[in-house]
Amino acid sequence: MATSVSDIRHEFQRHKGLAEGALAQLNDEAFFRRPGEAVNPVAIIVKHLGGNLLSRWTDFLSTDGEKPTRNRDNEFVLEPQDTRAHLMNHWERGWSVLFQTLDALQETDLAKSISIRGEPHTVQQALVRGLTHVAYHTGQIAYLSRLWNPEGKW
Repeated sequence: MATSVSDIRHEFQRHKGLAEGALAQLNDEAFFRRPGEAVNPVAIIVKHLGGNLLSRWTDFLSTDGEKPTRNRDNEFVLEPQDTRAHLMNHWERGWSVLFQTLDALQETDLAKSISIRGEPHTVQQALVRGLTHVAYHTGQIAYLSRLWNPEGKW
């Protein structure tokens, strides 16, 4: 039996919940704390994932998943306006676009072709790629939350 759009949506929702459960256990200092010079803090992961979701899932069936307006490199730089509230609003916007797109998709869309960075994908391939990306970063957030709050809820 093939994976359905609703199955994929369920998994995205599950990973969002896992990440947000971990985020809720971090105070602001831990949210922005960098574990090492070359390691991203949770704040940057949140910023990057929000930007990725906005780019990939806006006008999903009709435009390339890498929007010309996206500045991916900037997603890995914290700027003065990048307060926790600002980053979490960016995170929510990305997730909102994703879920709106998933709610509009039909099972018949799964075989359609779209592009990400000019590379062709079926819709189903793009969904799996997006879910894998979210799962990877959810694991990072959960791990850093545990690192900074070892007695927290697991």
